[in-house]
Amino acid sequence: MPGITTPTTTSTTTSTTTPATWFVTGASRGLGLELVRQLLARGGNVAATTRSAERLTAALGSTADTSRLLALTVDLTDEAQVKSAVDRTAERFGRLDVVVNNAGYGFLAAVEETSAEDVRNMFDVQVAGVWNVLRAALPILREQRAGRVINVSSILGLTTMPGWALYCAGKFALEGLSEALAAEVADFGIEVTVVEPGYFRTSFLTPDSLALPSETTEHYPAVRAMVEDHLGLQGQQLGDPVKGAAAIIERAGIEDGPLRQLLGSDAHAFATAKVDALRADLDATAASAPATDFPAA
Repeated sequence: MPGITTPTTTSTTTSTTTPATWFVTGASRGLGLELVRQLLARGGNVAATTRSAERLTAALGSTADTSRLLALTVDLTDEAQVKSAVDRTAERFGRLDVVVNNAGYGFLAAVEETSAEDVRNMFDVQVAGVWNVLRAALPILREQRAGRVINVSSILGLTTMPGWALYCAGKFALEGLSEALAAEVADFGIEVTVVEPGYFRTSFLTPDSLALPSETTEHYPAVRAMVEDHLGLQGQQLGDPVKGAAAIIERAGIEDGPLRQLLGSDAHAFATAKVDALRADLDATAASAPATDFPAA
């Protein structure tokens, strides 16, 4: 892929001297911040969106080379702001190579405890916000007939746990969007990757990052236990964000790889269990499923 500056390790990996231009959302913390940090260190061009550009530059620190950074304060739910950010990126750097939809947040509550506002807010960011970015970026990538879209999902975009219904619903939607998108844009030289991280040692599970319901009920002790367990997990997660960001960058330089990129042994184990459960359901309904068909002519 033109512009990707990862080292050549296989015959399917491309490397050029032209710096890649990356557009990264949710860039002020977690995997997004580490991704921006590593891309800048590699000499890439980076447009990074966040709700506070000042917070992003502060998080990067004074030692980071920000000469190739375009830090943008963007509300991803505002289509006009998103389009302006993408247009500014293309104007500043002359092209657009990789779009990373990373913005998101956790929400842990029982379905009954999840308000209509909670649902709208989650889908506005994790689904509508991604769609805003894609509508703005795809015309540029399509005209170039090259580029990559990286949608950062989660292992909870493949499987579920009690209390994570809203977060899973948003990530499941992102998975479906990504699969359809990959088929739509393949003829234009645009590739799609869905990243499915497990638990990474970022601030995702801290009390100031993990959203909780405004009202709870005593009827869901399993969800309360899930909240306690996950808040206690902070600082003990298996995933190393430095390695995770590096793996995403490396994958972006490899053509014709798998649609999904699982990050973490825990993610792979959860995904394997989901596939096994789905196979069991398919086997159990193999005989009964055809019963609803019209008779063969």
